[in-house]
Amino acid sequence: MVNLVESQKPLFYGLMKLAGVVPYTVEIEPGTRMNFWIPKETLQKPKKSDKNSAVQPKKPTKPAILFIHGFGTEGIMTWQFQVRSLAKKYSVYIPDLLFFGGSYSDKPDRSPAFQAHCLAKSLRILGVDKFVLVGFSYGGMVAFKIAEEYPEMVRAMVVSGSILAMTDTISKSNLNRLGFESSADLLLPTSVKGLKTLFTMAVHKPMWFPNRLFKDYMKVMITNRKEKAELLEALVISNKDVTTPRFQQKIHLLWGESDQLFHVEMAKNMKQQLGENTTMDSIKKAGHLAHMERPCVYNRCLKKFLTSVYSEN
Repeated sequence: MVNLVESQKPLFYGLMKLAGVVPYTVEIEPGTRMNFWIPKETLQKPKKSDKNSAVQPKKPTKPAILFIHGFGTEGIMTWQFQVRSLAKKYSVYIPDLLFFGGSYSDKPDRSPAFQAHCLAKSLRILGVDKFVLVGFSYGGMVAFKIAEEYPEMVRAMVVSGSILAMTDTISKSNLNRLGFESSADLLLPTSVKGLKTLFTMAVHKPMWFPNRLFKDYMKVMITNRKEKAELLEALVISNKDVTTPRFQQKIHLLWGESDQLFHVEMAKNMKQQLGENTTMDSIKKAGHLAHMERPCVYNRCLKKFLTSVYSEN
């Protein structure tokens, strides 16, 4: 039987290519690779006299934006509406984090810091030395780690539905509130019922989909369960180890008002914690997946922030 999710990929990928991005795999080091969608104009076609040489990416000519996805799906599906809106004016880079999509590492490190290291190294290979970060959920925590450890690369950042770090207190409190024993139970469902529950929590107003679509989604998107469970385990840190970095970059928090996973009050508290360089917008009638539920409003807020960042340079 045809998988309804898998069968749509060729058409979906074709639309993304028409929007201006193409797939490219970065070999970071032996045993570690990351799949990206990158601006097609940055791929230098080999000369006719050298047909056997590999196509090498070149430095982008437009301002670079790095979009980092959350735990639900791969990068290009997460940010599809942003690609269509931004790719003409900006050089859009969308990776699959390790163990999502085709990205993989044989290294044992599962920390957000390792994801950040791999992304920073990949971008340098792609010719990108400065960019604006846009991080969602798990990707937001990775984004904060990039800004902390590679400040010279990050011009500014936008964070949606995320926090600085997942402490054991926040993790326990959230799981108790949502009625789950572990993050893996919540984010790596093994049944249609579990996936429906997660979907209902992630949106402001759930839409009806047939059970078969949920089943097919699980087969295609919820892979590498062991490694992803390890990512979730490595995400949680002790309260004793928490520090708030002094970010020099402008930070914009862009939130769905009905976010059930990370309440908008958490964003407001984080804004105060991060200081005067941080601004915030909240989007009405949107939940955790604000960028997909209300993409026009999300993109309008995002573009406004990007314009303010680049008008200063």
